[in-house]
Amino acid sequence: MSFTHEEIEEERAHFANVVATFRQYAQYSLFANNRRRKDYYTLPRADQELLDGLGYKAKLAEADRAVLANAEFLNQIVANPDIFGHELDEEERPLEENNEGHAYQDAVLHNHGHSHSLGHSHAHGSHSHSHLHATPSGPQSGQGGGKRYKPTEFDMDKLRSTLKQFVRDWSEEGKPERELCYAPMREALLQHFSGVSQEDRKNLRVLIPGAGLGRLAWDVAYLGFACQGNEFSHYMLLASYFILNRQARIQPSSCQTDEIGQHTLYPYVHSFSNLPNNEAMLRPINIPDVLPSSLPPERDFSLVAGDFEEVYGTGRDDKEPQSGQWDAVMTCFFIDTAKNIVNYLRIIHRILAPGGVWINLGPLLWHFENNSTNDPSVELTLEEVKTLARKIGFEISNERTIDTTYTNNTQSMLGYIYHAAFWTATKIN
Repeated sequence: MSFTHEEIEEERAHFANVVATFRQYAQYSLFANNRRRKDYYTLPRADQELLDGLGYKAKLAEADRAVLANAEFLNQIVANPDIFGHELDEEERPLEENNEGHAYQDAVLHNHGHSHSLGHSHAHGSHSHSHLHATPSGPQSGQGGGKRYKPTEFDMDKLRSTLKQFVRDWSEEGKPERELCYAPMREALLQHFSGVSQEDRKNLRVLIPGAGLGRLAWDVAYLGFACQGNEFSHYMLLASYFILNRQARIQPSSCQTDEIGQHTLYPYVHSFSNLPNNEAMLRPINIPDVLPSSLPPERDFSLVAGDFEEVYGTGRDDKEPQSGQWDAVMTCFFIDTAKNIVNYLRIIHRILAPGGVWINLGPLLWHFENNSTNDPSVELTLEEVKTLARKIGFEISNERTIDTTYTNNTQSMLGYIYHAAFWTATKIN
């Protein structure tokens, strides 16, 4: 697949802007907190004294410290932003494997077209899926543009969502929410291939598009399947590369991940609303809850960067190298990222081997609905999606509804529940 010079430069510019967002997190977040401090000083003196008695100024100072701790962690992620080999402040370098040999495939040129807006958030705040890829207006400055990129609130919201995604995928606190989704998907996979021995699972290829920070893909590989995750968001790719690949051999001691609970985050410090107490906002979360490097070295595990339709669809050369190559496709909070759900389901069906299984869980928050970027969008009901799947050639079974949150602060006074649809679908023709 070939790309124009303009597309390549757009990709470089977007990547540089994402890295700039990581690096300017502290400045942006401290400024927001200082706004609260300024508001405090606009109050009458008597009101200030009452708030002093509550420890309000001390809370602001604690929030500053939490932001700086987050910034230190985020700066580690982009300390050597060579995941795609883009030039930033130094020459391009090849991708590196971690000390167990599990590597990202070098798929930089699959990641382009970041004028697409998949950052459709709920109207009720910053809660959103992890499938967030670009600012609505696209890159504002590129490499060599001579102008420092100024992250938008949209950019920072994606970065804050990335911090909460670390909780969901790689912390002990996130385990209950994570397992509500991942456990039934793993169980359905094992059930479908119950006649295959654990030793022979290595011959079964499982694809997980919209892999986010890679925990479900890692879990599936840990079970012994050959597993590949696919992700489009640079925020997710940088973060997952750090947690999965940045091990002792290739990372300075201050940045390596070689202990459970090694990194400390404060993912809930960005909002002062709906809090029963200060702990709900300021409590630390430690990651990871397992060592990613504990994956046995013989496991076939990879993550590919790129747009799902471009990487696994027909592509520009109208060939179908992925056709019939996958024994299972697992989609978790993914299918509603489609502009054209018909094409998503056709690709899933096409790339599955005869008798292959598609395991799905998620809501239908159509990410391009009412978008401002003139992207097409087709929004179907759940019944329409299932009818479409049957027409395309799936037999759906094992249907049920799973009530779950998504990157939820368990100590908040506010929470949103998805009545997520779950099913197992077998390719029958």
